[in-house]
Amino acid sequence: MKNNDFKNLYDQLKTPSDVKRLAKERCLDEELLTVIYTQRTVRDTTKKFYRVQRMAPKILNEWKGGRSMLSLSEKYEFPPVLMGLMLFQTNGCSKKQFWKMVREPKTIEDRRVRREIEEITKEDCIYSPWGTELQYKRGTWGESQLQGWLNAHNLTYKTEKDLRGEFPKTPDCLLDEPIRVNGWEINWIESKASFGDKVEINKNVKKQLEPYTELFGDGLVVYWFGFVDEVENPKGIFITDASLLHMDCQVLSSECKRPLL
Repeated sequence: MKNNDFKNLYDQLKTPSDVKRLAKERCLDEELLTVIYTQRTVRDTTKKFYRVQRMAPKILNEWKGGRSMLSLSEKYEFPPVLMGLMLFQTNGCSKKQFWKMVREPKTIEDRRVRREIEEITKEDCIYSPWGTELQYKRGTWGESQLQGWLNAHNLTYKTEKDLRGEFPKTPDCLLDEPIRVNGWEINWIESKASFGDKVEINKNVKKQLEPYTELFGDGLVVYWFGFVDEVENPKGIFITDASLLHMDCQVLSSECKRPLL
């Protein structure tokens, strides 16, 4: 996807309703738009978190005055469940107590609170329990896609679970032997059930992928929902998308050795 096309979509994805609208208007995959909307929402929430937190006492007074948590979420452009959490913490409630209400709303005696907790949980596709579950399933789906491709090519590898405790950071799949795919010689593959725009890629490289190159040599990152065309491969890291599933590969055990650890 061209970076300008991505920015155009990114700028329009302000609410969950925009996902369905753009999917219909532009004949785009709804799951792709959901992924981009999620990335935008998480970034925007991180930027404005402390500003909204400073206003929490004022917002709490608005809620006590009769405004619903969902309407306050819309007014301050802050995720519904996080708005509820902030209000309840400001009112003396612990995180544990709040999340128990979110998970078990039928146990809430106050009718207004129960109704509003159910409302914000239903409307939040990112920070609610069901939204978190969707993101988890998306991640495991991506890992399953990757492992299916590796297995189809009879490639052996160790998963993040297999490597737990052996290294400070571990990729989703560390190949037992290096391979060549699409002209790239790689030792590891990381699965990302996200869209690789410049912000996402830079974040992943600095926090995660660059350390892999220091530990295991060159590797590959797969953005299953695509990436912007203009991005360049960082040193020692190759970027691809779901087209990996149609690529062939060659084992390089006799030609290429992984760096000594």
